[in-house]
Amino acid sequence: MHVLSVVSEIYPLLKTGGLADVAGALPAALAKEGVAMRTLVPGYPAIMQAVKKPALAHEYAHLFGGPARLLSGKVKGLNLFILDAPHLYDRPGNPYTGPDGQDWPDNARRFAALGRVGADLGLGLLPAYAPQVVHAHDWQAGLAPAFMHYAQGPRAGSVATIHNIAFQGVFPAAFFDELGLPPRAFTYEGIEYFRQVGFLKAALQLADRVTTVSPTYAVELRTQEGGMGFDQLLRLRAASVSGILNGIDTSVWDPARDPSIANAFSAKKLDLRPPNKRALQAAMGLKQDPNALLFGVISRLSGQKGLDLLLEALPVLLASGAQLALVGTGDKVLEAGFAAAAVAHAGHVGVRLAYDEALAHLMQAGCDALLVPSRFEPCGLTQLCALRYGCLPVVARTGGLADTVIDASEMALAAGVATGVQFSPVNTPMLESAITRTAAIWADRAMWRQMQENGMWADVSWARPAQHYANLYRQAAADAKSGVHWSRDTQTA
Repeated sequence: MHVLSVVSEIYPLLKTGGLADVAGALPAALAKEGVAMRTLVPGYPAIMQAVKKPALAHEYAHLFGGPARLLSGKVKGLNLFILDAPHLYDRPGNPYTGPDGQDWPDNARRFAALGRVGADLGLGLLPAYAPQVVHAHDWQAGLAPAFMHYAQGPRAGSVATIHNIAFQGVFPAAFFDELGLPPRAFTYEGIEYFRQVGFLKAALQLADRVTTVSPTYAVELRTQEGGMGFDQLLRLRAASVSGILNGIDTSVWDPARDPSIANAFSAKKLDLRPPNKRALQAAMGLKQDPNALLFGVISRLSGQKGLDLLLEALPVLLASGAQLALVGTGDKVLEAGFAAAAVAHAGHVGVRLAYDEALAHLMQAGCDALLVPSRFEPCGLTQLCALRYGCLPVVARTGGLADTVIDASEMALAAGVATGVQFSPVNTPMLESAITRTAAIWADRAMWRQMQENGMWADVSWARPAQHYANLYRQAAADAKSGVHWSRDTQTA
């Protein structure tokens, strides 16, 4: 089975977050399920430089403001189509924002072009390549299902995945005229969203199947609070919406073979783990103390991630004798708050206001516990990496965090199955309580080691998710072949 993945970033070529990790890991995992996946990505400078001698697959005389080429090539095990459109993508730095930190003003055109080309491939643009399904990731690829839906003739099936519903891709209504879609597309039953053009709305309304990245998040999205404006639509589409938990690439995240950590170890050789803690304490300017419970944070600094709550809970953490190592960037107020904490509590709080992939690996190998106090979290990958590295996740009970961490309740501890600590509701007192609970478990090293081993033996790979995706692709292909599409009028798939 042939599937085209349409995505705005992909690891290891370009990464700003977990979306890239998912896009980079899926093709290899799906190959074991008989799915051949190719990925369409924008021709950012980093990607153009990585792909040597790509082949020309198609030329566009005019694509949203200028000429473009569709190239194909292979790099680092990835089979790619690259949309080479310099007027849209030949820009330095972050793929979504300019040097001033603001969104590029032409992001609507940049990602409409990505969706247009993804749809063209699903509609038979290349005689030698006929995908049975086009898989559109997040709002940046959201128009691909729409362009396919309004086209004439046979088409591939379509799947849309919500990685984070907070990012919706909404643009002024005037942009609709540039899309070349029929007037009926700009309606409540199409891509119109509060009298604007909604890229994510297009995907959720018009894709044959919709997924998100954990079962619990799929349920949360159907609530008024969690759906962020799409709860009614997702309730109506419940029969064609599913939650498929993310995995991680266990060849990249493998403590037994990780070149970025100080000392390799495994679940059977946990006694080899402590040198990583010493190395991390040194790297983060923390006191060399093997007995201090070392909490870690690897995160974008934002309100969604609950890092303001951690600042408020910091006195409780430090009073327990614990240390904190934090790596990440984001909200300037939060950056300033953690930087000030590092100065005020030198040797006990270490902060690196930057993202460093190698340091992220050392954090997972060296921290004792990982804090993830997110107010909402579609899936989260960092807690999966923590489990793999014997670092106990301390997480809010929401989204994929609830699905992947087994709370150290009395029953779970008695049964010997706990892998971390959960807390709810997501507020400062409950986070403080979770920190205190974690410190109490740390005092019982035998129990702590049992939880480490439980987490390290857990299957956090893509094996099971890949099976679910392969089944879903077959369903989407059958939907397209039948010519029957869900509508608000019938409320059926």
